[in-house]
Amino acid sequence: MSFRISTGALFVAALILFFGGCASKPYSGHMEPAASKPRSSAAIHRATLRPYTINGKRYYPTIVSVGWRQEGIASWYGPDFHGGKTSNGEIYNMYAMTAAHKTLPMNTMVRVTNKRNGRSVVVRINDRGPFVSGRIVDLSYSAGKRIGIDKTGTAPVTLEVLGFDSLIASVAAGKGNLPRREVVLSGFGVQVGSFRRLEGAKIYKERYDNFEGRYRTKIMKFIVDGKPLYRVWMTGFKSEAEAKDFIRAWGIPGAFIIRG
Repeated sequence: MSFRISTGALFVAALILFFGGCASKPYSGHMEPAASKPRSSAAIHRATLRPYTINGKRYYPTIVSVGWRQEGIASWYGPDFHGGKTSNGEIYNMYAMTAAHKTLPMNTMVRVTNKRNGRSVVVRINDRGPFVSGRIVDLSYSAGKRIGIDKTGTAPVTLEVLGFDSLIASVAAGKGNLPRREVVLSGFGVQVGSFRRLEGAKIYKERYDNFEGRYRTKIMKFIVDGKPLYRVWMTGFKSEAEAKDFIRAWGIPGAFIIRG
């Protein structure tokens, strides 16, 4: 079973103001999966796509494409959190097919496959976590049981994105409610700058584009606190180590690794 921070702590900075920062106490009543209705609105997606900090580490929720994959360790969480609030304000139901992920947008649908036994389950992201080194997804009790980790506690898994809430991409881009399925980031990258003014982002984009003849830059627009924020991302790194070496070698102030 996963070690997780308290339910109240899962209300990351962006959500404390939005949901009031209060958490319900766990309860023992059984809830059927259908009883947990997904929460989806432009305001929720704006809040849950904001960067947040847990235990001194900064996390940057981002959008990825259908088919994006990730490998790592899965865990599960159950009775101690059943009936409390998740990071998007839903009531956590340990019997529903849901999961927690550190950066995927809320209501992203993913398939999680246990690499030890080949069993898989489809879950919806409605919470943040797990904040334990090496773990990439925290499954509900029932979802964890489907792939056989209710007894082992953890297992190596492959995670694959199957689809999104139609509001996610458009809210992040500040373009109303039109659905979009484009890739925002794949593999490893480096954020070299963040600007309130587009002109500043364009200067950085031109400065680092085709850097060393192999890295490309792009400007990503986000809406933060109701105002546009332009982030300049460099892509083309083949590994996390290569991205770290780049930051260390060139000493770009404030640069950090990002991953879709």
